[in-house]
Amino acid sequence: MRGGIGAAGKAVRDLSAVFSFAIRREIITNNPCLPARKPPNGQRHRFLETEEIERFGQALNELEREGASAKGIAVCRLLALTGCRRDEIAGLQWNEIDFVRGRLVLDDSKTGRSIRPLSGAAIDLLAALPKTKGSPFVFPADSGESYYQGIKGFWPKVIKRAKLVGVTPHTLRHTMGSIAASAGEGLPIVGALLGHANHRSTSIYAHLQDDPTRRAADRVVQSIAAALDRKSPDLTKSRQPDLRDDEEEAQQDLFAAA
Repeated sequence: MRGGIGAAGKAVRDLSAVFSFAIRREIITNNPCLPARKPPNGQRHRFLETEEIERFGQALNELEREGASAKGIAVCRLLALTGCRRDEIAGLQWNEIDFVRGRLVLDDSKTGRSIRPLSGAAIDLLAALPKTKGSPFVFPADSGESYYQGIKGFWPKVIKRAKLVGVTPHTLRHTMGSIAASAGEGLPIVGALLGHANHRSTSIYAHLQDDPTRRAADRVVQSIAAALDRKSPDLTKSRQPDLRDDEEEAQQDLFAAA
């Protein structure tokens, strides 16, 4: 089998799901996949640092100047600007773009119908793309009625040019979530940006909120720390004489003498 451990694990899980379905339909009585030792899931949460994003952008600019696929370049840029999955962008249709409200309304994403907010940069890029008469797709295939499939072959060229070994389109999705969480955005907001159907998918970014919460703690505790450090009067020392008291006593003496 080609594809390595990840592909093997997915094959075992998919086959197990088929047998489980057959058990529920009372077609068979047991799932032969259950005793099989499953390979690790192999989930990776790699994301790009700022310097790596710059290299990615420079690679796209260079390829654009060299006359590389305009569709491939636009898809790559939108993947970085939206955090969407590869085929959500490659197969995007014009009727899924809400330019007025600045969002994507994906009718058939991995998690079903999904609404994703769009940044101004993403909207500008989409608005500048030409429409192909007779095709509902933003990136129609060069032949036939389907959408652009060339991203699978174009992506390795970009990654090789940018010297980003092992980076996949999904890495850009993790990058969007990581940057949002590191900037202090709440996990519900991060989940909305990425179109997560449940909080468990978003929870992988929770640890990246440590720095923003630490800064918040510093801001909140500043006044408390200042109050704790403020010098309190030493009540054990004798009270200093007040000149006003001396004046009052002198006036009282004069009044008594009179």
